[in-house]
Amino acid sequence: MTPLRFLSLIAVLLAASFSNAAPPNVVLILSDDQGWDDYSFMGHPHIRTPRIDRLAAESQVFTRGYVPSSLCRPSIACLITGLYPHQHKIVGNDPRPSTSLATVPKAQYRKSPEYQAQRRQFGENLNGVLTLPKLMTANGYLAHQSGKWWEGDHVSAGFTHGMTQGDKSAAGRHGDEGLIIGRQTMQPLYDFMDEAKKQSKPFLIWYAPMMPHLPHNPPERLLNKYKDVAGDLKQAKYWAMCEWFDETAGQLLDAIDDRGLRENTLVIYMVDNGWMNPVGTPNGPYGGPRGKTSPYDGGLRTPIMVRWPGKTQARRDDTHLVTSLDVLPTILAATGITPPKNLPGLNLLDEQAIEKRKSVVGATFAHDATLPTVPAETLEFRWIVSGEWKLIAPSAMMADRHPTELFHVTEDPNEEKNLAAERPDLVETLRNQLNRWWSP
Repeated sequence: MTPLRFLSLIAVLLAASFSNAAPPNVVLILSDDQGWDDYSFMGHPHIRTPRIDRLAAESQVFTRGYVPSSLCRPSIACLITGLYPHQHKIVGNDPRPSTSLATVPKAQYRKSPEYQAQRRQFGENLNGVLTLPKLMTANGYLAHQSGKWWEGDHVSAGFTHGMTQGDKSAAGRHGDEGLIIGRQTMQPLYDFMDEAKKQSKPFLIWYAPMMPHLPHNPPERLLNKYKDVAGDLKQAKYWAMCEWFDETAGQLLDAIDDRGLRENTLVIYMVDNGWMNPVGTPNGPYGGPRGKTSPYDGGLRTPIMVRWPGKTQARRDDTHLVTSLDVLPTILAATGITPPKNLPGLNLLDEQAIEKRKSVVGATFAHDATLPTVPAETLEFRWIVSGEWKLIAPSAMMADRHPTELFHVTEDPNEEKNLAAERPDLVETLRNQLNRWWSP
């Protein structure tokens, strides 16, 4: 046998071995309302996140990750469908009230029969859309939902197991019983892994605790660590919440290791959207004007990390741009599942594809959506990050209140110096790119 034929045979055997390997388990860890640099490994001077730091040290970490929209319900819908908000049409958290209820306090409106009916109608935008759990369970996986989930019963999204039962009350809009995960217990996840092992089935875990999201009510033992350094009690509570969430992530990772599942489990970590809680300011519902719901990096940016022992290289990437839309195609590529056509995201395991990408884009919308959903009607901003630059383009309804903004985000990560007037050529180039992506 010639050396060339011998090498060819080895390649065939290796390929066959890989194709016959057991499909990997998949664990999604999703933080809720956490700033992109609110971790020890991202350089925060006070917040301690030892377990996520360890995960980062073991992962391929993209520090320039983005979500397409900086509000939780549309962001989560993007993650689970691999589509932009204007494609899946979950563009806000709630339906917009009718004129007769427009002046009613939100808490009262959310108890009304109109809200319950409209909320169900809004969620129906995902009917017929292929979701990650639907794709995976159709290929032999068990799938467990816990934590934040807006779209009714977990079964409707394709999960075989889960905690959210579809409570139609206002209190259930975030995920009803699913929200006890992390804050009160981790046991449902342990039981699910044991059940999957008993059935000899690969599994998907959706761990999306409402942490460090409000209410900021951390254990006293953690709050006491930050009271003296934060300079503000509300800030201290948020910082302590970040560490509390970190502890729960560590508990889940330990449970994976304890069951001997580490080597064949793909772990992906990210945040649904950002949060900014400046010292000395009231803790508003969205974490400040440049945090959640905004088109700024404080609301959009997140580290995205991928750990798959033996398949991914542990390294930090501070250069390349990635997006939460890449998560679904990455998981499908890892599990050998055929993806839907025309997904906008890339496989994060494909280094050549990531290298070729020059920009990421997205849009933010009003908190409340119209019914039937017409994304252009509640669009507030489109944005694009291209290399070192970011353009924020207000929609027609925002243009008289908000200027077009251009930032050199690698030199100005807090987006403080608007360079649009100095670089009209670049503004035009980036706006044209946005229009080619989506021109509402």
